[in-house]
Amino acid sequence: MKTNVYDMTGKVVGEIELSDAIFGIEPNSSVMHDVVKNHLANCRQGTQSALTRAEVSGGGRKPWRQKGTGRARQGSTRAPQWTHGGIVFAPKPRDYSYTLNKKVRRLALKSALSTKAASEDIIVIDEIKLDAIKTKTVKNFLTAVKAENKALIVTAEANDTVVKSARNIPGVKTTFANLINVYDILNADKFVVEKAALAKIEEVFA
Repeated sequence: MKTNVYDMTGKVVGEIELSDAIFGIEPNSSVMHDVVKNHLANCRQGTQSALTRAEVSGGGRKPWRQKGTGRARQGSTRAPQWTHGGIVFAPKPRDYSYTLNKKVRRLALKSALSTKAASEDIIVIDEIKLDAIKTKTVKNFLTAVKAENKALIVTAEANDTVVKSARNIPGVKTTFANLINVYDILNADKFVVEKAALAKIEEVFA
């Protein structure tokens, strides 16, 4: 599979062949679903917390005697059916993260990249280079390569200038070759990748 290589002005400057082992496999949607679900679970903070009837203040005394009042029996004013009562099965802080096999994660990544390649949503850039931190420059660059909506920009190395220039653009996310993940790839409309980053991805995952 071949695709064009563009410069930052949107001009075609060459052509590159994509590795069939990464960009040409039959996508496995079940595995991609599992990995996206795992990614979102691992992102959860799990800090939710509520008080049970044993933890709320008050309610030490029986509100009225057991029999003879005509009212329903009550043992505490902090039982769940009372206002200001405790929560039944109150959620407590917990860790939602779990691990998946390395082969499963690798297959899902290749499937996600192959999905983008099949739909022609991979845009290879010769070099992403900015002289200064400037949001407008990145915005103009994305417009030039027709990736102005939701885009994932992948550079070969951690590039602080690119990250800071793109972080205020809605729907645009930046990462580098070693940190790409299935969720970000599938969530973006366009996969904008630097030529050097593409070589690194093929070297690591082929």
